[in-house]
Amino acid sequence: MQKRGIANLWGSVGAIGLLLAGCVTINIYFPAAAAEKAADKIIDEVWQLKQEAKPATPAAENKGEAK
Repeated sequence: MQKRGIANLWGSVGAIGLLLAGCVTINIYFPAAAAEKAADKIIDEVWQLKQEAKPATPAAENKGEAK
């Protein structure tokens, strides 16, 4: 019976260790706020590039149609 108690104790210690390691890993390697901020920055940059390219495209098309 004593072996069973020790096995349960080590199982519990292992499970707690895994939970703590999982929490630390998420906080260190996946900071959600920073990822969201980076995604917003990338989206803003893409939209700016599209807006800058958009006015030039219709002017080029109009020149081709006028000929």
